[in-house]
Amino acid sequence: MVVMVGRGTIASKGGPLVHRPRAGPAGPGRTAWHLNGVVLPEGRPEDLWIVDGRLTRQPVAHATRLASAVWIMPGLVDAHCHVGLGPDGAVDRDTSESQALTDRDAGSLLLRDAGSPVDTHWIDQRPDLPRLIRAGRHIARPRRYLRGYAAEIDPAELVAEVVRQAQRGDGWVKLVGDWIDRRDGDLAPLWPADLAAQAIAAAHGLGVRVTAHCFGERAVAELVAAGIDCIEHGTGLDQTTLAEMARRQVALVPTLDNLDIFPGLADQAEDKFPRYAAHMRHLYAGRLQVMGRAVEAGVPIYAGSDAGGSRGHGTLAAEVEALAGLGGADFALGAASWRARAWLGRPGLEEGAPADLICLSADPRRDPGVLRHPALVVLDGRPVAGPDWSAVRP
Repeated sequence: MVVMVGRGTIASKGGPLVHRPRAGPAGPGRTAWHLNGVVLPEGRPEDLWIVDGRLTRQPVAHATRLASAVWIMPGLVDAHCHVGLGPDGAVDRDTSESQALTDRDAGSLLLRDAGSPVDTHWIDQRPDLPRLIRAGRHIARPRRYLRGYAAEIDPAELVAEVVRQAQRGDGWVKLVGDWIDRRDGDLAPLWPADLAAQAIAAAHGLGVRVTAHCFGERAVAELVAAGIDCIEHGTGLDQTTLAEMARRQVALVPTLDNLDIFPGLADQAEDKFPRYAAHMRHLYAGRLQVMGRAVEAGVPIYAGSDAGGSRGHGTLAAEVEALAGLGGADFALGAASWRARAWLGRPGLEEGAPADLICLSADPRRDPGVLRHPALVVLDGRPVAGPDWSAVRP
């Protein structure tokens, strides 16, 4: 595997001096790059060219060779992350920028932001940062979710708040479906089922999809029955609800890697809320069986890291490895790349599409762990990251 920039090269381990990219001419005022490698998901060797940020398979004279003998795939999609969110809620602009850059350098070029307390639309004006699809702010009831994260409302305000958050987002709204109810000492739904159905219908009337955080059994069943479009986590899914999700193609973003927090949550709650602690341990013990049944049922599953809050960004590769353990490498790669892009209405490596891609030093179908260290990251036709690479900033 060789990645080439100008006259310098980047090898997967060491190698000659790396130059900042200087594209060769492709005509007056134009910039062009050339890549060669195995293109996924098709799995065949191809030549790709990038001209003024767009992909083409038509040869371009005088293009500068950017990469050879690599594996090329559409940029990764983190389908559940939070830019602008830290352990205590909102973070400042510099921290938000750092989160986005960390994701970008790890190859995540399209982020579905599943709830953030800050306005990150300024990122849309930065060509060097990943593309965001926002869900507005989490919607929760007072004292029924993490402090500082959500727009906290009473149930009677749910429909109006969904409409409000739809205006802040990019076609998505995020509900907190369940959380611990301290009066009962266990997980419980936040919203009456009939109100949830009204709120989902209101969002659909605006052309907006709805997703929900769900750990337990009851909330997820009620929300799927209410017409929701996506479930986050979904550890309480039963066979009946999975069958309905498969029938309607309701998406699931399990954040498998981050479910490892469940035992810690149970330990923290043991003394005051033993029913909740036991419930969380039960959900954790059955998580792989639940997600395996989701795969078998044909539920569309996508990769999400749950980065933000207390979890660091740039960790999607670990989620891909976890999903590969359920459905195999091709399934997991699609969940984090081409299938996720299609689900969110974004192109892959089609003719004329924006050149958002990653190059890998080995075949990720054989070892998804290679995603942890992309050889090259190209965003909007611009090389931005890779080994020994100084990120190119505007």
